[in-house]
Amino acid sequence: MRIRQPRIMPTVATDWTDDSRPVMEANSGSGPPLNVFATIARHPKLLKRWVVFANHVLNGSTLPARERELIILRTGYLCRSGYEWAQHVAIGRAVGLSDEEVQRLTLGSTADGWADGDRALLQAAEELVSSHFITDNTWAALATTWSEQQLMDLVFAVGQYTLVSMALNSFGVQLEDTTERFPANQFADGLFPRA
Repeated sequence: MRIRQPRIMPTVATDWTDDSRPVMEANSGSGPPLNVFATIARHPKLLKRWVVFANHVLNGSTLPARERELIILRTGYLCRSGYEWAQHVAIGRAVGLSDEEVQRLTLGSTADGWADGDRALLQAAEELVSSHFITDNTWAALATTWSEQQLMDLVFAVGQYTLVSMALNSFGVQLEDTTERFPANQFADGLFPRA
């Protein structure tokens, strides 16, 4: 984690308003809500509106789940968001990413072992994070596989998870005690250094 303590404390159920309660209850499942939701609930109207877009990117995107998670994990890693990374490692595994692929995501598009399609997706995420633009060569490589709507969803996925990473990092959202830190040495060795 970039900082050791929250700058904005997560809410608890007694803090929830008419705007935040439905979102929080929908995202609580059988246990407490994730800290990302509990923290953003400090701004109930923002939470209510943000979650609509976030749900599209995560659950309504035209991209297949595995490829979506490649993009999200690479974005979270580039933004040095330990929270985003750890949460999406579990999601990535659930949609078919191997531990070896997750580890390779820390090296990016230039790492050996990526298929050309995966490499182009990662290159796009890297370009969007670094220069906020997909180059012509990368766009052409993507366009041989992905539809116009899928290309749009790719850009909005990187944008959404860059935004969320900025919020998580700046607000000091801490990992839940039950969240696996994978790969563990990345957190211990300072690849997500503290501020």
